[in-house]
Amino acid sequence: MINPKSIAVLPFTNMSTDPDNECFSDGLTEEIINSLTGVSGLKVIARTSSFAYKNVNQDVRKIGKRLNVSLILEGSIRKSKDKIRITAQLIRTSDGFHIWSETFDRQLTEIFELQDEISLLIVDKIRENYGHLDVGEQLIKVSTRNVAAYQHYLKAKQLYNTWDMTGFANAAKEYEKSIAADPTFDLPYFGAGLSYSFLGSWGTMKKEEAFKRVNHFFNTGNMLKIESSIRYYSIAKHLFWGLWEFDKAYKSLYRAYEMLPQDASNNEFMSEMNALVGNFLLAKKYIESSIEINPLSPTHYYTKAQILFLQDQLSEAITVLDRGIAIDPTFSISQELRISCAILLGHEDTFRSSLDYFNTDFSKLFYAIYRLVHHNQDFEDGLLQNVYTSEFKPLLAWDLYVFVYRKKYDEALKLLREKVENRMGQVLYLKYDPWLKPLHGNETFREIVLSFCPKSNIITSGPDKTKSIRLTRQEAEESTEKLVALMESEKLYLEPKLGLKGLADKVGLHPNKLSWLLNEILHKNFYEFVNGYRLKDFQNRAKDTRNTHLSILGLALESGFNSKSVFNDFFKKTVGQTPKDWLKNNNDQKS
Repeated sequence: MINPKSIAVLPFTNMSTDPDNECFSDGLTEEIINSLTGVSGLKVIARTSSFAYKNVNQDVRKIGKRLNVSLILEGSIRKSKDKIRITAQLIRTSDGFHIWSETFDRQLTEIFELQDEISLLIVDKIRENYGHLDVGEQLIKVSTRNVAAYQHYLKAKQLYNTWDMTGFANAAKEYEKSIAADPTFDLPYFGAGLSYSFLGSWGTMKKEEAFKRVNHFFNTGNMLKIESSIRYYSIAKHLFWGLWEFDKAYKSLYRAYEMLPQDASNNEFMSEMNALVGNFLLAKKYIESSIEINPLSPTHYYTKAQILFLQDQLSEAITVLDRGIAIDPTFSISQELRISCAILLGHEDTFRSSLDYFNTDFSKLFYAIYRLVHHNQDFEDGLLQNVYTSEFKPLLAWDLYVFVYRKKYDEALKLLREKVENRMGQVLYLKYDPWLKPLHGNETFREIVLSFCPKSNIITSGPDKTKSIRLTRQEAEESTEKLVALMESEKLYLEPKLGLKGLADKVGLHPNKLSWLLNEILHKNFYEFVNGYRLKDFQNRAKDTRNTHLSILGLALESGFNSKSVFNDFFKKTVGQTPKDWLKNNNDQKS
């Protein structure tokens, strides 16, 4: 069953002639996704899955079914010099019904306020139509007013999201341009730091130089003392993958997760940390949350498959990997892990089917390892050298595995110790790596494991983000009485543009408390409550012989409905027949 409070924000279409504005459009879309993700109780599809539908002309009903959401937000952006026009519309995926649409014409310097305004309007429409959500006064908090800095930041994020070393290198440059434009803007510091962390950890840059830059950017960013999930997530990633300082990484990740528990990346990182200490049930729980939020991300399927791989559930891991590969066959780390599973299982057909995605040197290496494992054939040492001196470095520790399966255990343990000392991500999960089973009885292996593996002290449950916004019983009764009296005496429902905030002002309650009162005490969302009054008003007007000169639509508009589609949709759902049929039946009964 689809969660009614679930939404996918599709990439806003760039209507400008300048192709550079594509980054701006994508960045604005991503900022809206991030802002909505911070609303507790609202399921928001993550960027990767939403952007899978960029430039794809497909019925929103099919998209909603694939992403398992009840709502789609789509729109367009036209930027010209210092002006911007944004059109947005909120669509129900069950039938394509347009719940809300609006066009905004602003100065480019107002983009920060406009992003927040659009996000707040979306949340208001969702809770007015689908039930209570606790919403703050502001959703997007951008710590810069410099448009140039912000545009460099958005471009850097787009480059970073390519998830390759070239992308990280180019992203770092754009983050640095953003910093140069506004040194008080905090987020680019953590983007630049994390980009250099990946470049150093995976050997694209010398680790010492890369990590020196990481420290510079993180330390400078921290001095600004601006709280954000991105800040703590970025620092935790570097501590975990770059430095192997797991206790510190855990503390930083917990702060990021506490601030944004609905974020797919935070959940995936939680999964990685729990897998490290063997908490596989929790690791699976967190990665399943990521997949629910981001169902078209091959990265999440890789992480889930890795959890199965570490438990020696290799056939199950291949099944999960195939789901991710179906989304993106070129996702090399999934293909490499799939080959690894196939070799250990001896599934030659599965093994062969992944080889097409690797160059000749890699294919020769994998064939040689397969023959070594299953046929005990001699292994040519030059094969490893060809792979490890190539531009694309392997994900897994194939050089280590070759020593193990050639039964050169002393060489294997020496290499393993070197990789651990150099903090190489290939062996981070060595304690559970099925390739290293032949070493498990070795005392030196156990010593290496104990030298760095953390204890099982990772988070077992997420923070409680529920805010106490309930009214006391007496407050609820008094507020309900006042609400009903106002609706009946002042007929507030006749105002077509009446919204939750406007009604809350009349009643003297915070919008969050009125939303809670309507949904939890009166068991109606805002529009069910208000449109219920409008429906009764329409029926009374329709029965009045003085109004026979008015059309059905005219009567509906007089009763406070603001459109024909909204009126017809609500009437049929509530009464069980169309307004025309109801009116005919009512007239027949009179005669």
